[in-house]
Amino acid sequence: MTAISDTLVRMDRMYRYQRYIYDVTRKFYLLGRDRLLDELVLSPGDHVLEIGCGTGRNLRALARRHPGVQFYGIDASAPMLATAARSIGQAGLAGRIRLAHGLAERLDPASMFGLRRPLDAIVISYALTMIPSWAAVVETAVHHLRPGGRLAVVDFSDQSGLPAWFRRLLVAWLAAFDVRLRAGLPDFFRNLVRTHGGTLRIEQMYGGYAFRLVYTAPAH
Repeated sequence: MTAISDTLVRMDRMYRYQRYIYDVTRKFYLLGRDRLLDELVLSPGDHVLEIGCGTGRNLRALARRHPGVQFYGIDASAPMLATAARSIGQAGLAGRIRLAHGLAERLDPASMFGLRRPLDAIVISYALTMIPSWAAVVETAVHHLRPGGRLAVVDFSDQSGLPAWFRRLLVAWLAAFDVRLRAGLPDFFRNLVRTHGGTLRIEQMYGGYAFRLVYTAPAH
């Protein structure tokens, strides 16, 4: 079995049943998602992708808020995408949200969605800490942004401002879901600005529990 197929099988196995309780349970510890969505400025005609869209919760919220925008979502878990497709259809948003099955590091909007123009914005919510090749995912995402496009990310941070006992418990809990804290993520984005240009706005939240950032690609 190849590494790619192994990843897809693992994600399908993990979320085969979790998808039914995912949104109810994750709201207690995937903090900062709604603030990220609230601050994402979009314009009619924009094309926006979420990497690791899961049940489609964020896509549905954005589509309701921005009726003139087209949305796309990719995820490595086929069961999660089935749940997302059903909930999107029930919300009457199937015409404005398209889904594709695949790995984030192999993102290709042209082959996945027939989209032959750069994306205006990409959202990644609590997915990078689940992806071993997270740096490649970021580089690929940035490659598909238009000049001046934005990459908005929220994820677990290094927990540096929280008690050591809490961090130990959290790390053990998250490991059960293939989540690994990645202390180098903020610095990676700072280096991205130095090497590719653009701007970065980053904020540590809740004592280092999570971070939220927006990377804006250079205008030219």
